[in-house]
Amino acid sequence: MPKALVTGSSGLIGSETVLHFDGLGFEVHGLDNNMRMDFFGPGGDTRPRRNVLMEKTRNFRPHDFDLRDRQRVEKLVFDIKPDLIVHCAAQPSHDLAKDRPFDDFDVNAGGTLNLLEAARRHVPDVVFCHMSTNKVYGDGPNFLPLVELETRYDYADEADKGGIREDFSIDHSTHSLFGASKVAADVMVQEYGRYFGMKTACFRGGCLTGAHHAGVELHGFLAYLMKVATGGGTYRIFGYKGKQVRDNIHSKDVCRAFHIFYENPRCGAVYNLGGGRQNSVSLIEAIAKAEEVTGKKMHTVYVEDNRVGDHICYISDLSKMREELPGWDITVSLDEIFEEMAREMMG
Repeated sequence: MPKALVTGSSGLIGSETVLHFDGLGFEVHGLDNNMRMDFFGPGGDTRPRRNVLMEKTRNFRPHDFDLRDRQRVEKLVFDIKPDLIVHCAAQPSHDLAKDRPFDDFDVNAGGTLNLLEAARRHVPDVVFCHMSTNKVYGDGPNFLPLVELETRYDYADEADKGGIREDFSIDHSTHSLFGASKVAADVMVQEYGRYFGMKTACFRGGCLTGAHHAGVELHGFLAYLMKVATGGGTYRIFGYKGKQVRDNIHSKDVCRAFHIFYENPRCGAVYNLGGGRQNSVSLIEAIAKAEEVTGKKMHTVYVEDNRVGDHICYISDLSKMREELPGWDITVSLDEIFEEMAREMMG
């Protein structure tokens, strides 16, 4: 029986990964200490999701300790000897990072190094999938020529219409401290692939989403928006007239990418993993969709100042994903994502 180790196993992508590979007959080990609740309060609590995993899986074995504990991480990897590592654990908010910079860097960069080095020492042939972020590009995409349309910003040049490619520069831009810590992790994952010949990949996620996301204002764009849309409250729009654009990818399509890479590994690979143009939406377009699927009017307020390092328009170019991962493509549409969230959150 093949073995997988999933970090952040109670989070959105981690839990979907557990279900995916458990369903394929893997023995799946999860590492998660619910630090998301420490970061975001009760709204970020992932224990309910862990309970679901315990009920729905056949060969899932959870482990509860901090990824920053280097000795315990090494012992876990030594004991399990996984065939696949999917590293999803992170401090995921660029807003929170400025207030807790040491926690942010130690989790995102240090935790990743702990895992990589344990893998190199004990399972050098493991396939290592790292959940990176499009924030490694900083606010560089904001300096592409843009055009303001009625409900969104878009790329002005035809050459950019396909979205941001993997060779886009990560230098000379404002990342937020979160973006900088994720750059450190991203480059380290690449280096273990290039320098040591390990089978590693960085998946630079756009807006990763799904009905099981524990969305909060500081992280989890669509999940938090739908939480407000279904449960009431006020949604704050931060700058750019609400016309900032994100491409959204369902967690199931993320897991399919991990699976296909596991079957077709490379050394030091980098992929931009988002919903592409077909799943892109601006904030005000998303509010309109949320109101449509819930039948409820949302209460919003506009805050003039945008978040530091926030993207005005970000769409992932998926051509490399489609070329190097045979059979991979987006299977869950934006409308399906909204409809699923509405069903789950409204009962």
